[in-house]
Amino acid sequence: MAAPSFLGWDFSTQQLKVIAIDEHLRVIYEDNVNFDKDLPEFKTQGGAHVHGDRLTVTSPVLMWVKALDMILEKMKSSGFNFSQVRALSGAGQQHGSVYWKKGSIQILKNASPKLPLHQALKACFAISDSPIWMDSSTASQCSALENAVGGAQRLANITGSRAYERFTGNQIAKIYNQNPEVYAQTERISLVSSFAASLFLGAYAPIDYSDGSGMNLLQIWDKSWSASCLDACAPELVEKLGNPVPSHSVLGSISPYYIQRYGFSPDCKIVAFTGDNPASLAGMRLEEGDIAISLGTSDTLFLWIREPTPALEGHILCNPVDSQTYMALLCFKNGSLMRERIRNECASGSWDEFSKALSSTVAGNNGNLGFYFDVMEITPEAVGVHRFNSDNQKVLNFPKEVEIRALIEGQFMAKRIHAEKLGYKVMPQTRILATGGASHNKKILQVLSDVFNAPVYTIDTANSACLGSAYRAIHGLVAETNVPLADVVKLAPEPRLAVTPTAGAEECYPIPLTTTCRRP
Repeated sequence: MAAPSFLGWDFSTQQLKVIAIDEHLRVIYEDNVNFDKDLPEFKTQGGAHVHGDRLTVTSPVLMWVKALDMILEKMKSSGFNFSQVRALSGAGQQHGSVYWKKGSIQILKNASPKLPLHQALKACFAISDSPIWMDSSTASQCSALENAVGGAQRLANITGSRAYERFTGNQIAKIYNQNPEVYAQTERISLVSSFAASLFLGAYAPIDYSDGSGMNLLQIWDKSWSASCLDACAPELVEKLGNPVPSHSVLGSISPYYIQRYGFSPDCKIVAFTGDNPASLAGMRLEEGDIAISLGTSDTLFLWIREPTPALEGHILCNPVDSQTYMALLCFKNGSLMRERIRNECASGSWDEFSKALSSTVAGNNGNLGFYFDVMEITPEAVGVHRFNSDNQKVLNFPKEVEIRALIEGQFMAKRIHAEKLGYKVMPQTRILATGGASHNKKILQVLSDVFNAPVYTIDTANSACLGSAYRAIHGLVAETNVPLADVVKLAPEPRLAVTPTAGAEECYPIPLTTTCRRP
């Protein structure tokens, strides 16, 4: 008898990915459909349409459905055994929204297995192009929402974030303001994640707490919709959104469509889908006190927090694998490009020279500190290069090796400062899980370890959202019995220890940093 398997899906911006794992968490199948290359008829660039105003960015809903048809047909042709899939879950790009037209629930429920799903559902969407996370056209709606609830910090206290243009509540408000007749025709509004789950369920899937936290609509403390936020965005919204559910919820069994067309078992369970960032937290197997840091074009921090303090910078989301705790997201725009510019200017374009300069200077940089923002930073909102000497005086330049350490220490100290502002505390068991280009540089990781006073591990996260979804599919089957995700994924590969803090480094970076650090 064939071994049971579990599927993880990732409906990301540029592609649809799937991974199948067995009970031992080994990957037994993976595939993807690239929207631009494999579905050229939708004429997307990077999976999206950027409109003439350069602010409005959308993706065709039927492209996502057709991609699912394509990937399932590829799996079928390869001989994949759908009958052994016990459960599946998935991730969707965060904040994007899908608008189901009145009557679509019946079409979804009764889709004919003789037709590809994109043909069966072609008349189901009130809006054919979904607003996605790259959209920044809702500034006026953001202002209106913050004003309606008593300001940006008040909104963050309720929903985990101040108003952001990409967040779903503001996108819904724009559609209601500009196309009230389209809004009136809509019977259900899904996130990309719950839309994708709906395709498998053959019914409208609820929004999960974690992805629901990226809408500026969910009260993150009691995990229900905020009446004041809903009212500020559009009428009758609670009916159109449905009730949110815990992220580990089993939503039901797979739709008969997949049983008849592909040979899935009627017992295959659908576990709530979530956002791509929350799914990555599961894929990286973060535990309480851990930090994941992606060092790429932009730098992103994922934090596991028990008692968050929402701020005007960063986001607090409900934790997708532990509904009693939270995760925080912090994004820093000035990442690898900033590091590369200083490398080119101060180390002749050589990472080896850059690393030697880091090694030749001491932790704390003898009191010299710098903040380097070539482009307008998100966290904090600042631009330009700001250098301070040990007397706290602003200076125009540093010696090359001091500049290099000032850049790297400044980047990591900023990350720790903003993490602490959101309620993060370094704990004895804290691990930092590093990924992305700069995670291959041990000298950079040493500074990271020293600033946070915690060991740094490296992990492979090529498919973390997809893999996290497969892990969550397994976890969903046992989560009701309070089994933690950590127990379910014990057999997964362990992260690799890269560096530990230098002895005495904690004295250079006092806890908490927030009270000691100069600001640009």
